[in-house]
Amino acid sequence: MRQKGIQDSCTTILVGKKASYDGSTMIARTEDSQNGVFTPKKFIVVNPEDQPRHYKSVLSSFEIDLPDNPVRYTSVPDALAKDGIWGEAGINVYNVAMSETETITTNSRVLGADPLVVTGIGEEDMLTLVLPYIKTAREGVLRLGKILEEYGTYESNGIAFSDVDEIWWLETIGGHHWLARRVPDDAYVTNPNQLGMDYFEFDNPEYFLCDPDLKDFIRRNNLNLNYDGESFNPRYAFGSQRDKDRHYNTPRAWDIQRFLNPEIEQDPRSFFLPWCQKPYRKITVEDVKYVLSSHYQDSPYDPYGLEGTPHSRRTFRTIGINRTGQTSILQLRPNTPQETTGIQWLSYGSMPYNTAVPFFTQVSTTPAYFANTTDKVSTDSFYWTNRLIAALADAHFSSHLGDLDDYQETTMALGHEMLGRVDCALEKGEIVDFEAENQALSDKIQEATDQLLNKILLDASNLMTNHFSLSD
Repeated sequence: MRQKGIQDSCTTILVGKKASYDGSTMIARTEDSQNGVFTPKKFIVVNPEDQPRHYKSVLSSFEIDLPDNPVRYTSVPDALAKDGIWGEAGINVYNVAMSETETITTNSRVLGADPLVVTGIGEEDMLTLVLPYIKTAREGVLRLGKILEEYGTYESNGIAFSDVDEIWWLETIGGHHWLARRVPDDAYVTNPNQLGMDYFEFDNPEYFLCDPDLKDFIRRNNLNLNYDGESFNPRYAFGSQRDKDRHYNTPRAWDIQRFLNPEIEQDPRSFFLPWCQKPYRKITVEDVKYVLSSHYQDSPYDPYGLEGTPHSRRTFRTIGINRTGQTSILQLRPNTPQETTGIQWLSYGSMPYNTAVPFFTQVSTTPAYFANTTDKVSTDSFYWTNRLIAALADAHFSSHLGDLDDYQETTMALGHEMLGRVDCALEKGEIVDFEAENQALSDKIQEATDQLLNKILLDASNLMTNHFSLSD
């Protein structure tokens, strides 16, 4: 069970519109539960009549009256809801996306100056408090910022907001402070569980925002560690440089950058990995899925690999870890009708073993295969089927790799086919039933996933330790 102060661990990538293959903004994040815990997830639409007007946390005593004008939005909450909502990722009716949260690090200087707030908000709450009430990514930053200033938070987190034009990344500082930076359009951002921003300007509100007191807060508490006293690196001031970071956090940023910028040599333990980079080529949805599935392939650090030593293969925490609950790639496509701008690519379970499925988000319901997750293990659930495939295939990963690759390529192709066909139909003036399109794709994905499970089960059974080559 989650406890307050024990957050989910995650990995985030943000892709600016000029760095993506089709001019989309993309924000994506794996939602990884803490060690030993697996959190079932479901994909739903929260219609205005279902949005609470008075909100109360489960893990905190925080409560608040919410505005009476929420809009519809998608969400990927906990299926069992024993710890609260944990909506995590969604797109609202205005095609504004939100991904929350990336648990990040801080230091004792910050916490001594602005302690965390026991009665404040946390990851459990943020999507529900913000996404139904914003029309732009910038508005999302400002609304969440105001809530943080007034009520505080009991944990350190990073939150992404996007619309078709901008991506913003907000990081909480202590209990009440915050800062946010707009992602450069021609760059991507890598952010593991560590305060990430490495550059900030206080007098450039087009690209940088923060709470009104932050500059004085830094001065009062001698937090600026830059020698010149003029420039400012938030990572030095608010973040951490711990031994744990070198094994748990920075290698994940290194691995994503190794794939998207192979021409740059970097050290996986370095505290100087840049927060954002311009990729050597434009980034696709498949690239985002791949890097969020990474286990340090073709390096001495791959737990499934043959390079290195048994020790090196367990040195770093992988991105594609066993305890991922869900991963959403929130894609906002330019120059498309309002109904098809926001696409939520959804994965459940451990990323090396699953696929990403795109859904139109301007709908009122979602397919049962993705929505009706319960505590019962069932192949009628996309979440549980993916968990079963991963658990069966892990012991003989290389033997199943071909089937997994074929499944991912085939199913993601089905998704692209749906998007392309619907785009063409709309250009011709045809009427499209978006919920029916989502359902039809869900049916195809269910069939393909069942076939993969059957194949993985057969092969895993033949690879069991007690097999014997002779038979009667």
